[in-house]
Amino acid sequence: METFEWIVALLLAAALLATLARRVGAPYPTFLAIGGACLAFVPGAPEWTLDPHLALTLFVAPILVDAAFDTSLRDLRDNWVPVTGLVIAAVGVTTAAVAVLARWLVPDMPWAVAIALGAIVAPPDAAAATAVVRQVRLPHRILKILEGESLLNDASALLIYRLAILAALGGSGLTFSTFAPIFALTVFGSVAFGFVAARLTMPLTRLGDVPTSIIMQFSLTFGVWIAAEAIGLSGILTLVVYAITISRRGGEQMPARMRVPSFAVWETVVFVLNAFAFVLIGLQLRPIWERLGDLGLPYLGIALAVLAVVILARFAWVMAYGKVIRARIARYGFHPPRPMSRPTMQGGVVISWAGMRGIVTLAAAFAVPETLSDGSPFPYRDLILLTAFTVVLGTLVIQGLTLAPLIAWLGLKDDDPVGREVRLARIEVYQAGLAAIEGDDSLPARLLRKEYLAAIELNQDRAGDRMGDTPAGPQRRKAIAAAREKMLELRRSAVIGDDAYHVIETELDWAELSAGEGA
Repeated sequence: METFEWIVALLLAAALLATLARRVGAPYPTFLAIGGACLAFVPGAPEWTLDPHLALTLFVAPILVDAAFDTSLRDLRDNWVPVTGLVIAAVGVTTAAVAVLARWLVPDMPWAVAIALGAIVAPPDAAAATAVVRQVRLPHRILKILEGESLLNDASALLIYRLAILAALGGSGLTFSTFAPIFALTVFGSVAFGFVAARLTMPLTRLGDVPTSIIMQFSLTFGVWIAAEAIGLSGILTLVVYAITISRRGGEQMPARMRVPSFAVWETVVFVLNAFAFVLIGLQLRPIWERLGDLGLPYLGIALAVLAVVILARFAWVMAYGKVIRARIARYGFHPPRPMSRPTMQGGVVISWAGMRGIVTLAAAFAVPETLSDGSPFPYRDLILLTAFTVVLGTLVIQGLTLAPLIAWLGLKDDDPVGREVRLARIEVYQAGLAAIEGDDSLPARLLRKEYLAAIELNQDRAGDRMGDTPAGPQRRKAIAAAREKMLELRRSAVIGDDAYHVIETELDWAELSAGEGA
């Protein structure tokens, strides 16, 4: 019972912290990290442990699928050069810089362990960054670069991490002759396996019953990850391909009554997993600190040094890359496949400062084995855990709380390409709707024709600038609010019972969704 009470209390605290974060315009992982660190020193806090092998599967798999499902392949292709630079070069530079620093500060640390530490703290968690930049309407191109990076940099970092852990467990170094085949098999095998798994399991994700379908979605997510890892592939890369394939091919056939609750459940699960990742790692801090004894302060100094190098390494790569790209544009011109903002130094500063670490770093640190193959303790595991949490907490607090003011100070604005595309899409889809009911002279068809014509007119003259607004959206929301009041009055006066009430409530809910987001 005590464990259940702690879980309820922690979920409530996480919800309150997330609400506070939204009010102050900060990413909620920042507040979760602070809460997790404070929890470590709360008297009577529970002593929970988690199987290290389960950490990545439990925390990363659903979050990755949720992010990949919403990824725009078109925008990813348009920005493949900067995304690739961040995914491969920035991760590699950060890993190398941290490994060199760790070896310099701790000469006894094996190179494999130092590289594993570098790979753990290398991948930023753009969920935290996008939580900020979506509030301040950052240029669309920068947002897509950050989202693309977050989707793929975990795969590159965790591939390095896996190879380094294998080397540490086996006690031997990796050579190019052994690395190249493993890399090729992992990359191409993961892509192929993810695509095939999506095509084979797609019908199972659209079962007629909503609860059954959602359970099947989560079961397949974990199943695909476990299967990929079992045959030596990258669970992350496999799931990215799997989710993108499902969204492009299976999402089209999912009915709205299933899609709306599915999205809500996934968003909730992602939040809960983020909360418990910070809690579980936070709970490890006190026993780690107690075990370190006199080494506590020196190890904390090492962790702070790694934090500084992590921030500086990303800054160095992004700004150097940006300078080269701007020089190339000055010489050859800027010819994007479609209208988009030019790369600027201000944009580079924001991308550099958006390198906040999060759940992947925590899960990877937690997944470090406790012992080597010979049964001896894994070298410097406590230092790795302390450093990982310090880097996550430091980047989320230092960068997370200053990113929005930095964007405002730099004066970056969104040129709203999504809004233009929304208006274009509305015109096209409503014209298709008109064509579908052409010739039908019934009263419902005439009313619907007027509504569709109004939608086309509003978007042709740019009156529908808000993405969330539909024709007469504000008026619809006002009318629906009055209808809800009347519905409540009828139930309170016993004119209608709860069964009738819930039928009307559902109808008004769907009407409210169709009216747009509102203010």
